[in-house]
Amino acid sequence: MSEEKEIKAVEAVAEEAKTEEVEQTEEVSAMASVIHDPNAPVVTVKQLLEVGAHFGHLKRRWDAAFKPYIYATRTGIHIINLDKTADMISKDYVQLRDIVAKGGKVLFVGTKRSASQVIAEEAVRSGSFYVNNRWLGGTLTNFKTISLRLKLLKSLEQLEIDGVYDTMPKKIAIEKKKVQAKLASNLSGIKEMRKLPDALVIVDPNTEHNAVAEAKILNIPVFALLGSNCNPTSVTNPIPCNDDSYRAVKLIVGLLADAIVEGKGGDVAYAYIKQDGEVLNFDKAIKTADRNEEYKLIKVRVREDQYAIRAAKKGKRKGKPVVKKFVKKYNNKPESDENESSSENKFAPKTEVNKEVKEGE
Repeated sequence: MSEEKEIKAVEAVAEEAKTEEVEQTEEVSAMASVIHDPNAPVVTVKQLLEVGAHFGHLKRRWDAAFKPYIYATRTGIHIINLDKTADMISKDYVQLRDIVAKGGKVLFVGTKRSASQVIAEEAVRSGSFYVNNRWLGGTLTNFKTISLRLKLLKSLEQLEIDGVYDTMPKKIAIEKKKVQAKLASNLSGIKEMRKLPDALVIVDPNTEHNAVAEAKILNIPVFALLGSNCNPTSVTNPIPCNDDSYRAVKLIVGLLADAIVEGKGGDVAYAYIKQDGEVLNFDKAIKTADRNEEYKLIKVRVREDQYAIRAAKKGKRKGKPVVKKFVKKYNNKPESDENESSSENKFAPKTEVNKEVKEGE
């Protein structure tokens, strides 16, 4: 019996050793799968050109600080130099990967229509936090208060899971569900965030100016996708590109998400994709681009910018015409009413006096 026990013990030790060897080989293979050629580009100019990342805004909408990243102007639209964009993406990729490799956490922010869906998808894929509906003021600078709202959201969700809402009075349950839905729409992406993030990935710093300002106060690096109407000096890591194009935003945000995935030892989806043919610079690549397709996209871009300009003007002048009309109406109507009432007041006493005098006579 003792010999059988010894044999079983030896077999158990051998099995444990085998499992450890398998786990080690799996870890090595996983790490080997994310090792890339250091000289290979993270993204090529051709890939960026295909998604329309080179389109800026109308000349009159540009920010003067964006001048170093402008390649040329076509039919009133600024063309962004994608050589510089590709270089900056490569540098930011390495920096973001190193932050995550040291245990850092990243927060994705993008509330505009062309970015909100991409931000949620890529943040979930990379295991990061995100805000894609509305940036609440003080999310970073007043995180203690925000953390209390996160605890409230978790407690309300637990009530729903436990079925406590069914035992409550209907009116109270409806009110609690409304609060839960409101909190979830703004805070669901940062529900598990227990401390401040170590980096931010932002789409359009003009739209997300509050997030940029809070990160600047707390010295948090900001990796921002920005168009020709933004100031690149307002963020630490600018990426000049077409920040209104869904395809361009998806590619570049996907590359930054790949940096996070690689920092955690996973496989990338967008970065280091090899293409057939020679690697062209932007000057050569834009000459080989389809001009008809490019002009179509430029026309679309002009229409979008003109619509944005009209919408901005309407927003600025929203109250003024109403006030003017109200003042005119007020000045016209009440003045006539006052004249009528004043005429009645002026002449009524006199007529009464005249009547009394006539009756006295």
